[in-house]
Amino acid sequence: MLSRTADDLFWMSRYVERAENVARLLEVADRMALMPQDAGGTDEWTAVLIAGGVAPLYTELVGKVEADPTLRFMALSPENPSSIYNCFSVARENARAQRHTITRELWEAINDTWHGIRDMTPEKVEGMGHTAFFEWVKSRSHLVRGALAGTMIRDDAYSFTRLGTFIERADSTARILDVKYHLILPTEEVVGGAPDYYQWAALLQSVSAQGSYRRMFGDQIRYTNVAELLVLRPEMPRSVRSCYDNIMENLQTLTESYESQPRCLRLAGKLRARLVYGEVGEFTGQESGLHEFLTEVVGTNLQIAAQIGKDFLLTPEGDDTPLAMPENARQEQTMG
Repeated sequence: MLSRTADDLFWMSRYVERAENVARLLEVADRMALMPQDAGGTDEWTAVLIAGGVAPLYTELVGKVEADPTLRFMALSPENPSSIYNCFSVARENARAQRHTITRELWEAINDTWHGIRDMTPEKVEGMGHTAFFEWVKSRSHLVRGALAGTMIRDDAYSFTRLGTFIERADSTARILDVKYHLILPTEEVVGGAPDYYQWAALLQSVSAQGSYRRMFGDQIRYTNVAELLVLRPEMPRSVRSCYDNIMENLQTLTESYESQPRCLRLAGKLRARLVYGEVGEFTGQESGLHEFLTEVVGTNLQIAAQIGKDFLLTPEGDDTPLAMPENARQEQTMG
């Protein structure tokens, strides 16, 4: 496989996953904004911008953080590189470039999704309702992943698309947990109270984990249990541990294909070992512990994604060199 093909497929799946994650963040913020003030007490819309990594850009282009401008900026703005609109646009362009590699069903799912978001306007979103719009985005993301899982052969192309999905999901879960943890940092006054309960419940809802939490830990929400579920538990599909189980599986498959031991595999293996053998008390023993750990996870995840680019992905412009290249040549690559 050409590294340009791998790069397109990797980023195609990353942007589809990112669109869904943005919709999840917006859905929770929208619901929390409808609750009584004493049930929230935090700026949910600022949290969305921080978790999306676009707070400075929003301040520059829009200004004051308010519900409607934030929702439009995160959902439909072409000026926001992480908006749902741009995520589906970039995913579609990458898929179009690789129509000879992906299946017809996968292309149609992505292309139809792009046409749907392209025709969306703030007025249409208001008319259909925010909740219905968020559900539409999530269902389109699910449809794309379903087409991928149900029609793509299990070759290198499939491994690169899966890598993109789980790199993006690990980043999103860690960011959501970190931002919301700081917004609802537990204190003696609020632990177990209504504000504490609603905020942690909203966090779980944002990653489709509320039902899973109840089955595993019961109805009482404790932030240490939330952290364990979303970071360490392999049973939870959106946990960081589950993401890295899948990342390692796909990297090992690619390693066997190209008969190499890329640095990204070693970096991912080190992080996964911490997630497999770590205990929740190791990083929730003090107020700053969880933040420090999640910041490290996000930074390491970014480093691993960049290393995947250097080891496997985009070659210099005009160079269609296959992936299986000498180590010294691979080290000269950079991500696009």
